[in-house]
Amino acid sequence: MKSPDAHLRLGELQLRILKELWARGEASVAEVHATVGSERSLAHTTIATMLRKMEERGLVEHREEGRAFFYRAAVRAEEVNHNAAQHFLERLFEGSLTSAMSHLLRTRDVSREELDELGKMIAEAKRRTK
Repeated sequence: MKSPDAHLRLGELQLRILKELWARGEASVAEVHATVGSERSLAHTTIATMLRKMEERGLVEHREEGRAFFYRAAVRAEEVNHNAAQHFLERLFEGSLTSAMSHLLRTRDVSREELDELGKMIAEAKRRTK
């Protein structure tokens, strides 16, 4: 059974297109192709097809102006980020934030500034749970 937020699980190209739409607010297929398509050497039709599929999934919406379609994101970045983080935790760490943080702290370089920021976030979370 699919989770209610399964439609928010995105491939790399879908996420890149959404990031472009979030940044622009709205864009034509040609505008999305000019940035996203050129980065990946994709055809204009590939971008148009992907946008149509994303619309079917409720990720984007469009309006027509003459013969041009202008797309905008139908989901917020926060929704997508939250869903991706939850999926990551569940799939790789059985939902354990402690295991995920432990893994990240052991396997990547972390600056003193990042550690200080994490410490502040932890202190704030402790205050909220009292």
